[in-house]
Amino acid sequence: MIINNLMIKLKEHSPESIAAARDKLLSMQGKIEYIRDLRVETDIRSGAYDLMLIVQYETMEDLEAYLVHPVHVEVSGYIAGVLESAASFCYET
Repeated sequence: MIINNLMIKLKEHSPESIAAARDKLLSMQGKIEYIRDLRVETDIRSGAYDLMLIVQYETMEDLEAYLVHPVHVEVSGYIAGVLESAASFCYET
Protein backbone atom coordinates (compact mmCIF):
# COMPACT_ATOMS: atom_id res chain seq x y z
CA MET A 1 0.00 0.00 0.00
CA ILE A 2 1.17 3.53 -0.82
CA ILE A 3 0.38 6.35 1.60
CA ASN A 4 0.85 9.97 0.64
CA ASN A 5 0.66 12.72 3.25
CA LEU A 6 0.39 16.33 2.13
CA MET A 7 0.67 19.06 4.76
CA ILE A 8 -0.92 22.31 3.64
CA LYS A 9 -0.42 25.85 4.92
CA LEU A 10 -3.02 28.27 3.60
CA LYS A 11 -2.53 31.95 2.81
CA GLU A 12 -5.59 32.73 4.95
CA HIS A 13 -5.77 30.90 8.30
CA SER A 14 -9.36 31.74 9.23
CA PRO A 15 -11.64 28.88 10.31
CA GLU A 16 -13.77 29.56 7.22
CA SER A 17 -10.81 29.28 4.83
CA ILE A 18 -9.59 26.10 6.49
CA ALA A 19 -13.08 24.56 6.37
CA ALA A 20 -13.49 25.47 2.68
CA ALA A 21 -10.14 23.89 1.76
CA ARG A 22 -10.95 20.81 3.85
CA ASP A 23 -14.33 20.43 2.14
CA LYS A 24 -12.73 20.80 -1.29
CA LEU A 25 -10.18 18.07 -0.52
CA LEU A 26 -12.87 15.77 0.89
CA SER A 27 -14.93 16.29 -2.27
CA MET A 28 -12.62 13.79 -4.02
CA GLN A 29 -14.01 10.91 -1.94
CA GLY A 30 -15.89 8.42 -4.06
CA LYS A 31 -15.01 10.20 -7.30
CA ILE A 32 -11.53 8.83 -8.00
CA GLU A 33 -11.38 5.06 -8.30
CA TYR A 34 -7.66 4.89 -7.48
CA ILE A 35 -8.14 6.15 -3.92
CA ARG A 36 -8.37 3.38 -1.33
CA ASP A 37 -8.82 5.78 1.60
CA LEU A 38 -8.80 9.58 1.98
CA ARG A 39 -8.72 11.66 5.15
CA VAL A 40 -8.22 15.34 5.87
CA GLU A 41 -7.08 16.39 9.33
CA THR A 42 -7.03 19.91 10.76
CA ASP A 43 -4.16 21.06 12.96
CA ILE A 44 -5.43 21.64 16.50
CA ARG A 45 -2.29 23.42 17.75
CA SER A 46 -1.99 26.31 15.28
CA GLY A 47 1.31 24.93 14.07
CA ALA A 48 3.21 25.33 10.83
CA TYR A 49 0.45 23.78 8.68
CA ASP A 50 -3.35 24.06 8.64
CA LEU A 51 -4.39 20.74 7.07
CA MET A 52 -3.01 17.31 6.30
CA LEU A 53 -4.35 15.28 3.39
CA ILE A 54 -3.75 11.54 3.87
CA VAL A 55 -4.46 9.36 0.84
CA GLN A 56 -3.91 5.61 0.43
CA TYR A 57 -3.45 3.79 -2.87
CA GLU A 58 -2.89 0.14 -3.74
CA THR A 59 0.10 0.82 -6.02
CA MET A 60 2.40 3.57 -7.25
CA GLU A 61 0.61 3.27 -10.58
CA ASP A 62 -2.65 4.17 -8.80
CA LEU A 63 -0.96 7.21 -7.25
CA GLU A 64 0.30 8.31 -10.66
CA ALA A 65 -3.18 7.85 -12.18
CA TYR A 66 -4.71 9.85 -9.30
CA LEU A 67 -2.37 12.77 -9.95
CA VAL A 68 -3.69 13.27 -13.50
CA HIS A 69 -7.34 12.39 -12.79
CA PRO A 70 -9.63 15.32 -13.78
CA VAL A 71 -11.21 15.53 -10.30
CA HIS A 72 -7.78 15.76 -8.64
CA VAL A 73 -6.59 18.31 -11.21
CA GLU A 74 -9.62 20.51 -10.46
CA VAL A 75 -9.17 20.22 -6.67
CA SER A 76 -5.42 20.83 -6.86
CA GLY A 77 -6.08 23.96 -8.93
CA TYR A 78 -8.29 25.30 -6.15
CA ILE A 79 -5.72 24.42 -3.49
CA ALA A 80 -2.93 26.06 -5.50
CA GLY A 81 -4.90 29.32 -5.40
CA VAL A 82 -5.18 29.35 -1.59
CA LEU A 83 -1.85 27.68 -0.77
CA GLU A 84 1.04 29.38 0.98
CA SER A 85 3.23 26.28 1.27
CA ALA A 86 3.08 22.51 1.38
CA ALA A 87 5.19 19.49 2.30
CA SER A 88 4.68 15.95 1.07
CA PHE A 89 5.79 12.59 2.45
CA CYS A 90 5.02 9.41 0.55
CA TYR A 91 5.80 5.89 1.77
CA GLU A 92 4.98 2.22 1.23
CA THR A 93 3.66 -0.16 3.87
